[in-house]
Amino acid sequence: MSERGQVLTPLRIERMAVEHGMRRAPYVSGRGPDGRPPRTDVPTVVAGVAGALSPDVRPADLVVADRLRTGGADVALPSAPLLAGALRRAGLTVHVGAVETADHVVTGDERLRLAERGSLAVDTESGYLAMQLDPRQLAVVRAIVDTADDPLVHPGTLKRGVAALRTLRRAAPVIQDWMDACADRTVVRAEPQSFCAGVERAIEIVERALARHGAPVYVRRQIVHNTHVVAELERRGAVFVQELEEVPEGAVAVLAAHGVAPSVRVQAIERRLQVIDATCPLVAKVHQEVRRFTGAGRTVFLIGHAGHEEVVGTRGEAPDHVVLVESIDDARTVQVPDPDQVSYVMQTTLSVEEADEIAAVLRERFPALQSPRRDDICYATSNRQQAIRDVAAVTDLVLVVGSPNSSNSTRLTEVARAAGTRAHLVEDAAALDLRWLRGVHRIGVSAGASAPPSLVTELIDALAALGDLEVTHVGGITETVQFTLPREVV
Repeated sequence: MSERGQVLTPLRIERMAVEHGMRRAPYVSGRGPDGRPPRTDVPTVVAGVAGALSPDVRPADLVVADRLRTGGADVALPSAPLLAGALRRAGLTVHVGAVETADHVVTGDERLRLAERGSLAVDTESGYLAMQLDPRQLAVVRAIVDTADDPLVHPGTLKRGVAALRTLRRAAPVIQDWMDACADRTVVRAEPQSFCAGVERAIEIVERALARHGAPVYVRRQIVHNTHVVAELERRGAVFVQELEEVPEGAVAVLAAHGVAPSVRVQAIERRLQVIDATCPLVAKVHQEVRRFTGAGRTVFLIGHAGHEEVVGTRGEAPDHVVLVESIDDARTVQVPDPDQVSYVMQTTLSVEEADEIAAVLRERFPALQSPRRDDICYATSNRQQAIRDVAAVTDLVLVVGSPNSSNSTRLTEVARAAGTRAHLVEDAAALDLRWLRGVHRIGVSAGASAPPSLVTELIDALAALGDLEVTHVGGITETVQFTLPREVV
């Protein structure tokens, strides 16, 4: 057990289950026979068994508390997503929610009343321990023994109890990883980070469409590349589809921020859809450039990544006259019918340095190459990449919050690695691998332009559960760009 943290197991039998997976045994606390007061100045994990309140929680499942309720007290535990994610990756069935604490075994009508509060489980220790400890540095994991259908006083309790203790034993290596990750740290936030003006505009378009037309509002593809944003809009009534043929004729359909080919707009007209275009204005500018260049008889090199929705939509403007260039090797070998009639455009979310290197090779090979009137890589991408370079220079590890299909988030991770610092892309706090934190004392944090700011807050709060945290900032460019909304939702 790390000197920086402690593991409390209220009962000796729980200790026996957990200690098999730890280098040093946790100690019995609370109501245990050799209990002693816990330390109050270190991160703490409480591990033991409990009874289920929710019908979705079954015997031998784990419940990780994100709240503890004791009488009238209700405290939040920011550690929950980090611990729950680690346990799930270990193959365990994990539920995250509120845990009630009572001073007696809860049965019958009382169990039903607690379940109506939305709590998942009930124990007899965690809430009382939380009163002595700092909840910001407290984690609680409970293995389920009894449920409403399988009460504690029942012949099957022994079998269910053994199964719950086996689950605790399987959780023990993860708890050890948690303890190994405990340390006081500094978090360096890259500024700016998270939502850009184009993302904010796209999300607002869907929200306004729902307010004006009511649910459902159909959205072609992900409105922005972030699963949390999509899930929240789905909860409000948005329906995400792959293609417009899935949308009922005459319905409201929103085109996502990444832009679409003209053929998609034709399909929308054929289906008599009420179209609201959420294409980012900076992406729309690239489409306009392609139309201008190809309209003048030029071949256009599109520097970007195959399969990305922005690239698919941009190529769709003139598929016979747009040539995709993904790498420096592509730039060195690409051939065109007339080398004197060539131009280039860029995907807006590329790595600035990589895109410039590719463009330099093209300019060397094609002296007549015509460039866009203004840089295609958007201001938000450039600002975030510069900030993360500065952060990578002063940290041991960089975490970028964003979804794996987010190009701008992936590029941020690559930029940090290119600066010589370990870096990982994480969907949210639950995706953070505790083992990455061993020996790390300065962590850089950024977020892609499609990642909600709340996910960054959640991640930093989860890191603070592992030890005292000092939060500083690097960068500081103030972004004031705003885009007007389409008339359909104004």
